[in-house]
Parts: sequence; structure tokens; C-alpha cells
Amino acid sequence: MKLKRFSSVLLGLSLGASLATSAMAEQSLQDVMKARGLTEKDVLSAAKIYTPTGGRDEYLAFSSGGQSGHVIVYGIPSMRILKYIGVFTPEPWQGYGFDDESKAVLRQGGNDDMEIQWGDTHHPAFSETEGEYNGKYLFINDKANPRIAVIDLHDFETKQIVGNPFFKSTHGGAFVTPNTEYVMDAAQYAAPISNDFVPLSEFNDKYRGGLTYWKFDMKKGKIQPEKSFTFEMPPYSQDLSDAGKFVSMGWGFTNSFCSERYVGGVEKGRPPFEAGCSQKDTDFLHVTNWQKAAELVNSGKIGSKVNGSTLISIDEAVANDLMFLVPEPKSPHGVDVSPDGSHIIVSGKLDSHTWVYGWDKIKNAIDNKKFEGTDDYGIPIIAMKDALKTQVQVGLGPLHTQYDSKECVVYTSIYVDSMVTKWNYCTGKVLDQLHIHYNIGHLMSMEGDSASPDGKYLVALNKLAIDRFNPVGPLHPQNHQLIDISGDKMKLVADMPIPLGEPHYVAAIKADKLKPVVRYKSGWDSRADKRSPYKTRAGREKVVRKDGVVHVYGTVIRSHITPEIIEVEEGETVSIHLTNLERAQDETHGFAIYDENVQLSIEPGKTVSTTFVAEKPGVYPYYCTEFCSALHLEMQGYLLVKPKGYVAKEGKIQEGQAYTKADYNKQVKTNTDTQAVINSVVGFITSHNYKDFPEVVALVEDATDQLGFADGAKKKSEAFAADGDYQNATLWAGQHWQYQVKTADMGLRAKTFLEEHGAVKVESK
Repeated sequence: MKLKRFSSVLLGLSLGASLATSAMAEQSLQDVMKARGLTEKDVLSAAKIYTPTGGRDEYLAFSSGGQSGHVIVYGIPSMRILKYIGVFTPEPWQGYGFDDESKAVLRQGGNDDMEIQWGDTHHPAFSETEGEYNGKYLFINDKANPRIAVIDLHDFETKQIVGNPFFKSTHGGAFVTPNTEYVMDAAQYAAPISNDFVPLSEFNDKYRGGLTYWKFDMKKGKIQPEKSFTFEMPPYSQDLSDAGKFVSMGWGFTNSFCSERYVGGVEKGRPPFEAGCSQKDTDFLHVTNWQKAAELVNSGKIGSKVNGSTLISIDEAVANDLMFLVPEPKSPHGVDVSPDGSHIIVSGKLDSHTWVYGWDKIKNAIDNKKFEGTDDYGIPIIAMKDALKTQVQVGLGPLHTQYDSKECVVYTSIYVDSMVTKWNYCTGKVLDQLHIHYNIGHLMSMEGDSASPDGKYLVALNKLAIDRFNPVGPLHPQNHQLIDISGDKMKLVADMPIPLGEPHYVAAIKADKLKPVVRYKSGWDSRADKRSPYKTRAGREKVVRKDGVVHVYGTVIRSHITPEIIEVEEGETVSIHLTNLERAQDETHGFAIYDENVQLSIEPGKTVSTTFVAEKPGVYPYYCTEFCSALHLEMQGYLLVKPKGYVAKEGKIQEGQAYTKADYNKQVKTNTDTQAVINSVVGFITSHNYKDFPEVVALVEDATDQLGFADGAKKKSEAFAADGDYQNATLWAGQHWQYQVKTADMGLRAKTFLEEHGAVKVESK
């Protein structure tokens, strides 16, 4: 009752003070606005993205990292960068490309003759169920080295990379079908499918484009190359794709540019590519029946094994009514299917209009075989008038379109005019236009590629920053601008510099659809999603020499690495396997060794390995790279590489400090006092419903482990003291205290969590 009465008084005083000083608080805000030159509009914008301490974002955005080869994760509306996910390029913080497990992933899909060390990520896409993002997987392509990666959103790690056996570049990936049956991946620049040298004089005859449908197994989380197939296509530059849904289910749409099939050569006096690839008034939208194609491939009726994968020839596609062409605005860059699958929107970079096609019209032409002819490769062409519903003038240089939650309302990025146009594709009316900074490429609305877009926010992915941020040299950051689209008029809210690569496209998902783990099962190989054969428990650390390799089975936990000293001989292959024994979330440990290019990230429960040859004799310190505890800097060890034939000299390590019985007794008293604090914290935790809080349960598990270690150290210290060896007695008593400190640290974290999250005191039985 006293506590409740005190809380009431405090609340009353707080309210009174708030009312009494409201004018002063308002003046204080005005002072800040005046000092910083802020307007009310500025403050309102800041309030829209402000996320108080401990607050969470409503959406998470997954952005391509461009030339970095990574994926960037940030929150919306806060626009706070949360993580870089290593995909096609090593990323030291995550140990990606440094531990054996992730190296195996990075080697997938590459060139057998060389190790590819970079990627150009472009188009992320979420896995879907019935056209809705399901929060399970993210796919992204590498344009430079035609690959598709699978990122598991269970732990935000890259688990698979597949290389395209037919293409030399894939700008047009990744795009998924409504139930993630397939991941669409189109070629960019035409090249010989044979992978042989073919002179450009044979471009029209022997160079080809294409579209791969990668089969995906949702249960296994893996692309299945053996069940995938590729459409051979003419040597146009295929670009982006989108899959039909609902009424257009089973069909895919892929646009193209340079259907002129022009080959440049300014060094030989020819006009450049850009001149020859933009002469026609139209290019071609490719319409493919993937559902029927899959049935025919699976039954063995079409498709041949080429380069180890299934290729559907142009002739087969035409003969089985699998591929059609529709004229589209020249040099298009994007094709977007409406949420209900009834409309397809395409924009041309060199036009001022966006074109709206009706699926009903296209399907009617296909069903009635109403074509205006074929292209040079025999593919039927549907006349523009038989496919097009309307053209809307939206601005100069339209690129990409995203859908709003409001029916028929869309947003199109306008590159040349540096603006976003809001318009209605059913009425053909422009509703609003907003200038951004500068030269917008893609844009993204919340869940805008799904069957039910959310609206609310739009992100403009601008190619140029110019004067928006502090100058940092000639290489400027990209600029992602957040736009409020909740009302009739668009409102620019915030700028966000992206300092990593040239992000090309972003996809955003509701945060509550994601259920990532915060720790792994003990001894987990995260890349293979199974127990590691190198899992090691506390007290079972060992060194084993097998098949010419020195295997070190070790563990890490606050604040030591076991073993602390590893001894090998010059020329031996060393394979170090480390298991993180922690159960509390965010207690990650790192592991780095001098001069061996080793940097591991070992999250709670994870087991990782690193293998290298100890080529040079010497002393190689290793340490934990994550600041994990008060004694983080003491979390260290030595790899000793002895010269061949080295004979150890007799002797023992000389202690730097001598300890007496008085030192021992002093440490024991400290330990006793510390245990009293621990007992108090334990009493608080156990007297509350802590088992209802998984975060606290994990902390208690870790604290219990540490107390177990403490008990072992205590017994050792007491045994040495009984023998009169106060040197070791004091040191082991000190180790006892270290375990107590770590126990208290976790206990206090658990106690604070319970206090902040409304834990209830339970009556003792």
C-alpha cells in the first residue's frame, strides 16, 4: 500500500508540474526550432519518423546493396539501418566468407576457374503465399555474375547461391510467383548459350536472351536447379519481370529493351549502343505461360538438357503456346502487375507516358490466336490495340510503378523530372506530383508488390544526392527519401543517406510477419541448418589430430576462449571449431587470429569453423572481437606455431605476481559478499513470474551455467588452500569471482527486464 500511495503522489506531482510548465516546455521547443532554423513542417516530419528508445518500426525494408554485394536492412518509418546481410561478398562483422561454413555458401554458383569476390545486388523479393509476403525467405540477384541467393529470414543469413548456366548477366531477378513455386530470373545482355566464343557478326543468329524459372522448395528453403527450366529468348535485352496472380495466375511478364538487336562499336566508327538501342518506337513485353511449361517439362514433352540444365527452345515455346510478345514503350524499365492480376503497367524511359495493359485483352488475343504477325524468331506478336487499355502522361522518364492500398491508385517514379507521380490507372487521371532529390530510380510502397499493398509510406530511391548531406568526397551516398502517402497529397518526410554501394531496389514487409530467432540450438551449423559435427560442450574441449589436420574443438563464453593455448607445428593444417555456450540473446562472441585472415562471428548456440595452414613459425595471439563483458579484453589466447623439430626446454611459466594467505582470505570475503548480491537478485527473480518471459528464462539458464562453473572454481581454490598453495588458491578464488560477476550481470539484466515489463509477484506455496 505504501508503494501504491507513493506512486499516486508521484503521478500527481508529475501532472501538476506538467500543467504548470506547459508554456515553458512549448517555449523550449520554440527555442530549439529557432536555434536550428526549423519550421513546424520540419518538426512534424521529425515526429512522423521518431521512434522512442526501445520502440520498434512497423515495417522492415530490405534493400539491395548494389556493388557491395550485400542486402541492407532498415526500419520504416524510423529509417534506421539495422543490418547489412552478407550475400555475394565477404562481410567480416558476420564472419561471412571467413568461417568454413559460409565460405562453402559463397563458393556456390561461381566460376570453376576463379573465386568471384564481389556481386552487384539488384532486386530483392520476398517469398509469398497466395500473393502475400509470408516472411520466410528473401531472394536477390547478382547482375554482374548471374546468380540468385536465398536468404533465410529465420536468422537473416544467406543459405544458398545458384549460378545461371545460360546467362552472362541478370538484371531482371528476382521475382516470385504467387506461392513461390518459382523465382523468375531474366537475362540482361544477350550472349551465346554455348559459352563459346562467337563473333559479334553472328549476333542475330547465335546470341540469345532468356528467362529462367528457378524451382523453389519452401519446406527445405532451397532452389532446386534440377527442377528448374529456362526459356530461350531472342537476343533482345530482357529486363525486369513480374508474375501474374489470381486472374493472370500461371503467367509471367518480362519486358525488354534494345529489340533493335544493335551492336555498337565506337572504336570502329560505329554509333554507340545507346543510339542503336533506342531507335524503334516500341520494344517487346514477353508473356510466358510458366504453369503450362512446367507441366510439359515435368512430363518430358519439351526441354533439352543444355549446360546441365533444362532449356526450352524458342521453337518449342511457340509450338506449345508458351510465349508471346506485346509492343511496349521503348526502353522500358519495369513491369508491374496489379494486386488482383488484372492489369499490367509498363513505363518507357524515353517516353512521358505509362502504358496500362489489360490481362483480359491479352488473354483474349491468345485464346483466339489473334496476332499481327511474328518477330524474326517466329514468336507471335499481339497487336498493341488488342492489349493496351490506356496511356497516361505522367512525366518525362517514367520508370517503376508501385501500388497503393486504395483501389486503382499507383505511384510512378519519374527519372528525368525527378518526381513521383500519383495517378489512377482505372480513370487515367493524375492525382498528385511530388518533386524529390534527385533522379529517382525505383520506388517502393509498403508491401507494394503483394496482393494487398498497405499504402502508408513510399520510399524514393534516388540516384543522386548532390547537396543533401555533408560532403564526403567525390563519391556521394545514395539518398532514400521517405514519403507519407496516407493522405490525398504526398508529403516528403525524411532523407536517408545509404553509404554502401548503389542500392537498386527495396522491398518492405510488415515487421510482425518476421519471426527471427535470437539464439540457435546448441552447437548449430546455421548455414546447413542442422547440428554441427563439431559441436562442443563445456568441459569437453579437446585437440585431435586426424588425417593430417589438427582439429581444435573449443568453446567461447564470457570471458574466455577454451582452449586458451593452441600448439601446432609449422606446416600443419589447423581447423578450429568453436561453439558459443551462451543462451542469452545478443551475447555474440568473435574470434580473430593475428596474420591468418580469420574473423569469426559466433552467435549464441552457434558452432563455426576456420581452417588454415600454419605456414610460419611464430606466436599468434587470438581474441574475442565482440565487446561481450567487462573482461572482454582478457578474452584472449595464443596459437603457438613451433618450428619443425622444435624441442621444448624444461621449465614452467613464471608467475608475474605472488599471492599469500591474506590475499586468498581477502578474495574469499569478496566472493561471499558478491554471493549475497546474487542471492538477493535470485530471490527477486524467483518470486516473480519470470518463466512467462523467454528472454529472462534464457538469462537465467546462462546465469545458472555460470554458477555451475563458479562452484567448480570454488572447489579448486579450497583444495589448493587446504594444501597451503595460496598462489593457485587465490587465482582460482579470483576465477570463482569472475563467474559470480557474470552471474550477477545476467541476473541484474533479468531483474531489470522483469521490472520494465510488468512482471507479477507470485505467492510462495
